Amino acid sequence: MLLQIFKLINLGLTLYSYGLIIYVLMSWFPGARESAFGEFLGRICEPFLEPFRRLIPPLGGMLDLSPIIAIFVLYFARQGLWHFYFFLLKVV
Repeated sequence: MLLQIFKLINLGLTLYSYGLIIYVLMSWFPGARESAFGEFLGRICEPFLEPFRRLIPPLGGMLDLSPIIAIFVLYFARQGLWHFYFFLLKVV
């Protein structure tokens, strides 16, 4: 049961990472973020990206590195999740 919960959380973090990547790539296409799907991703991704943008403002007003940092944070969260799971296995 515990493994399924950790797998579900891992899947959610993975899908969210893919959503961030798609959202970033949509900025390359004019009008893509104004579509219904783009607005949906914006409502999901922007609240997570905002703290990273405050820490690392866009370089030259054009190059935004915050999505890269955000994806790394999600990656490390997934890794930490699995380390925590294996720690629980050893304790129980």
